[in-house]
Amino acid sequence: MTITAADIAKLRAMTGAGMMDCKGAMEEAQGDMEKAADILRKKGIVKAAKRADKIASEGMVTGYVSADNKVGALVEVNCETDFVSGSDNFVAFANNVAKAIVENKISDEAALMNADLGGETVQSVLNNLGLTLGEKISVRRFALYNDNKLVATYLHGKKMGIMVELEGGTVALGMDVALHIAASNPKCVDRTGVDPELVEREKAIYIDQLKQQGKPENMIENIVKGKLEKFYAEISLTEQPFIKNEEIKVGK
Repeated sequence: MTITAADIAKLRAMTGAGMMDCKGAMEEAQGDMEKAADILRKKGIVKAAKRADKIASEGMVTGYVSADNKVGALVEVNCETDFVSGSDNFVAFANNVAKAIVENKISDEAALMNADLGGETVQSVLNNLGLTLGEKISVRRFALYNDNKLVATYLHGKKMGIMVELEGGTVALGMDVALHIAASNPKCVDRTGVDPELVEREKAIYIDQLKQQGKPENMIENIVKGKLEKFYAEISLTEQPFIKNEEIKVGK
């Protein structure tokens, strides 16, 4: 019996089930496509897959950091209703996914879906959770922090997660910086990270505003420089007043 990638792809198209579930079903059915589809139906995987057209706009953000604070992950898991996002099963799944990403140093979606989660693949657990909760569940996005630097995190409720990598410093400092980012929403670490196109758009707006105000041409350039300095200070992390002490800037 030979099961080809094309066979698995065809079964996925028929059922909407995950790749590993289809592969397992094909092996169990000894290559019989219809039997494999029935196996998936009996397991309820097809039923869960049929919710694929539903909108999963609720959910939660969570994070996990290794014991040595050198590896961290942030993950967003979505569902259809706020009620489900607060359920124990959903929260446990999101937290376990974040932990699995860190422990296995997973950086892409395919590897995550095939990763082990309590003896099953993440994809299989996700499908079964969707069945249990009666909603579409999906891992929308995640980020792995694995550059051998100090990692700290701050979670603001279910909707916002901040993770910071520091060279040197302490976890407490990292958490303070993460807290500041949550409150102040900087766009970049410092002004060198500001997108030049964004700067040019801001300049064009300032120039147009000043011309409409009737400012003389010979004054506009200096006024624009001042406005850009303020712009950099507002969006650059290191130039923002520190949320815990606004007399000093984050950079200090």
